[in-house]
Amino acid sequence: MNFFKMPKIELHCHLDGSVRPETIIDIAKKDGIHIPSFDKEEMKEELIAPLNCESLNDYLKRFSIPNLVMQSKENLKRITFELFEDAAMENVKYMEVRFAPLLHTKMGLSIEEIILSVIEGMREAEEKFDIHGNIILSCMRTMAVESAFEVVEKGEKFLGKGVVAIDLCASEEEGFCRKFIEPITLAREFGFRVTIHAGETGIGKNVLEAVELLGAERIGHGVFINDCIEAYNIVKQKQVVLEMCPTSNVQTKAVNQISDHPIYDFHRDGIKVTVNTDNRTVSNTTMAKECDLVCHEFGINDVEYKQIYMDSVQASFANEKIKEKLKKYLHDM
Repeated sequence: MNFFKMPKIELHCHLDGSVRPETIIDIAKKDGIHIPSFDKEEMKEELIAPLNCESLNDYLKRFSIPNLVMQSKENLKRITFELFEDAAMENVKYMEVRFAPLLHTKMGLSIEEIILSVIEGMREAEEKFDIHGNIILSCMRTMAVESAFEVVEKGEKFLGKGVVAIDLCASEEEGFCRKFIEPITLAREFGFRVTIHAGETGIGKNVLEAVELLGAERIGHGVFINDCIEAYNIVKQKQVVLEMCPTSNVQTKAVNQISDHPIYDFHRDGIKVTVNTDNRTVSNTTMAKECDLVCHEFGINDVEYKQIYMDSVQASFANEKIKEKLKKYLHDM
């Protein structure tokens, strides 16, 4: 299978982890922002996490530099456009991009201005390329609960206008779901769909609580449901979809090597899995690379790939009209 040419769906991609190194350099020069290096290769070394990261927290250090250049409307719009352009160039037909608005307020932008700038960048790419997209608003688990309320309340007006879902991300601690029950419940009442980062760093019970307490329809990563039978069972029974990111999971040491990744075992056991990049720059990857990696490692055939593609379409937060269009790409192959 030529995965560069195959139609692909991406449901788990972070905006700030997918900024082109040359764009960071260009913006830093233009805006007079201090960065560690203006050399592209040296910048790549700063941005790309090694395969042997010590932990998720070690991996997350790579996000500080991109955020320096993501503090203006113009820059946010450009970076979003370029991400969708990069995805479209490798035949990704639909992508959900997530980002945490509160990380982009350092220069005085309002949450509304930040969200609108990202939507505008996405819309510009949709007009120019054969790709559709939606935006997921992330709340940082490292911030106070009030901050999550702020994102939910100010993001509501963009529902149906490019924003589709709410997310919780950043460092994962046991029992984090209990802290965020109220803002996520409010988000669901407003009409936000719900996807939660959980089970990425060894705590399978967090997946159980994300589904039971927060109403998660999808789980970011979910690798460690293997360590919690209740989490495994609820994911399987409720058909909660796992947004799996193989290369990232090796980097953060969720698994030691790709052959240890549970994605194929989950798929064979009837758990819905999707393949994603997580962070194109930080993980030095693309959707074509991730699909090729998984299919090569586990011997996934055309029929199984098409099933994962269709599961990804169905699991997306796109409207029915777009879903029908996305299914057609596969039939036309």
